Amino acid sequence: MKLDKVFKNNEAWIKDKLSTDNNYFEELGKGQSPELLYIGCSDSRVTAEDLMGLGPGEVFVHRNIANMVISIDLNVMSVVNYAVDHLKVNHVVVCGHYACGGVKAAMQSADLGILNPWLRNIRDVYRIHRDELDAIADEDKRYDRLVELNVQEQCVNLIKTATVQKAARDRNLKVHGWVFDVHTGRLIDLKIDFEGILKNIMEIYHLD
Repeated sequence: MKLDKVFKNNEAWIKDKLSTDNNYFEELGKGQSPELLYIGCSDSRVTAEDLMGLGPGEVFVHRNIANMVISIDLNVMSVVNYAVDHLKVNHVVVCGHYACGGVKAAMQSADLGILNPWLRNIRDVYRIHRDELDAIADEDKRYDRLVELNVQEQCVNLIKTATVQKAARDRNLKVHGWVFDVHTGRLIDLKIDFEGILKNIMEIYHLD
């Protein structure tokens, strides 16, 4: 790819926006008030705003390998804190995707260097759900199910945080788990039982 093309595309994008709204960038510069925090995978095929049909200012986005929410990752924890406590988002979404290279890499017997400790968290998801996953004979379907279970466990990790617990109590914030099917373009709501998970873990993870 020639990088000059990026800047030409940018100029075309500016013209397109101004052709429909002369004040587009003036309004954009006034600030943001998104209602949704999206935590997704860094995979280049999964573009958050596009797949949801949303534009600038409508969604706060954090992406990393395999859409992980790890308590000692200051990056994702800072994003969650800022989005929930300061931007006052009403919904937090963890969105995984089928054919996720991070999920598949985590289950390979290979030394991946600096990725090892990151991917170990996905192996922990497999360990927790090993009986269900080992019962799936088809390898592709097993990986798809691991993608879904990983989303579920990252939602649980979100619900463990004081930031999310307080916002859920004070203003009814919700956590959602979705999967993007790269083969069809569809978003799938896993219908994570937010209230049930919250109630179930509060005895141990209550941080009020």
